[in-house]
Amino acid sequence: MLRRVAAIGLVCQALWLQPATAEEAGGPCAPDAFEDARYLVCTVDPAASDLRLFWRGADEAPFRRFERVAQSLEAEGHRLVFAVNAGMYDTDFSPIGLYVENGRELRPLDRTVMTGSPGSIPNFYKQPNGVFFLGEAGAGILSSDAFETQRPAVRFATQSGPMLVIGGALHPALIPGSSDRTRRSGVGVCANGAVRVAISEGRVNFHDFARLFRDHLGCPDALFLDGGNGTGLYDPAQGRDDTSWHGGYGPMLGLVR
Repeated sequence: MLRRVAAIGLVCQALWLQPATAEEAGGPCAPDAFEDARYLVCTVDPAASDLRLFWRGADEAPFRRFERVAQSLEAEGHRLVFAVNAGMYDTDFSPIGLYVENGRELRPLDRTVMTGSPGSIPNFYKQPNGVFFLGEAGAGILSSDAFETQRPAVRFATQSGPMLVIGGALHPALIPGSSDRTRRSGVGVCANGAVRVAISEGRVNFHDFARLFRDHLGCPDALFLDGGNGTGLYDPAQGRDDTSWHGGYGPMLGLVR
């Protein structure tokens, strides 16, 4: 009996000494800082995690709120660990540009080219824009031109713009010291294929935001998702369940367990 109790004690001690998992340590999202700005950065290994895109529920209506995605997953015995707004969307909450969910292309690639002064062109159409995708080979980000040419097999994909980092180089149109500052969110595919989603806590310009991905997070490719009141994060570990100022979000990127 004493030997059994001692054995149980040793097992408990071993479990106690095991390193905490990411979930136990507070989840995959954590505060970060780069230069004078603060961010929340979520890091996921797509090869070992269930990372998905969400838009509409079983009733074909847009989810619009993170908690509705969470409730839908809970009904299936799953849990939404974190989620972010995954790109720009129309007034009916439909994705602007390419959207692929579970291998089905629900919205086509948008190859519209707008002309005019840079300030008059919406962010989505600032060229080059791009596509974040998840497939058999992991995650990737390609410019929309490259995606159209290569047409990789994808399970999930969302188009947004502009690109922030392209093959290790900053988008050539981004201006150092720009006064165009707002809250921003983006996604990068980084060292060892890790996906990193970053949301600024305050106002940053595009150039500084792109440098966060390239110079601080080590992402040779990164894509802008949304800005201003369109940024959004769901992360119970951080006490966040953001709501959109105009009634909801369109596509959402979420980690499922």
